[in-house]
Amino acid sequence: MAVARASIVSTGTNYVHDITTAGFALVADEPERAGGTGAGPAPYDYYLASLAACTAITLRMYAQKKGWELGTLTVDLVLRKDEAGHATVQRTLRSDAALDEAQWTRLLEIVANTPVTKTMRDGADIQTQRG
Repeated sequence: MAVARASIVSTGTNYVHDITTAGFALVADEPERAGGTGAGPAPYDYYLASLAACTAITLRMYAQKKGWELGTLTVDLVLRKDEAGHATVQRTLRSDAALDEAQWTRLLEIVANTPVTKTMRDGADIQTQRG
């Protein structure tokens, strides 16, 4: 069962690429310092954006189900790689709502198992073929 699909047609015009996914049109590029034009987010930016979106959506759904007020929720992510290439994502959550310690503890448990978190943590088999 396909959970999501994305498509890019590369026309050879440097690094700017048009992405189509779920009926939406997005642009990907590299920053100027990497030889791109900065016309859109770079692939790692989309990687982090997908995790941030899934985090915020999942927490908002959970809070609504529990009747908790989340207020303004901010999800900040930083991706770092060590010399061996091992990646670490630091995720920081903030809310202006008056959440107690038990609520924060539960939200942190929930966020550890969002769908995108689990896929990133567990990895995905990537199968490439010629079409």
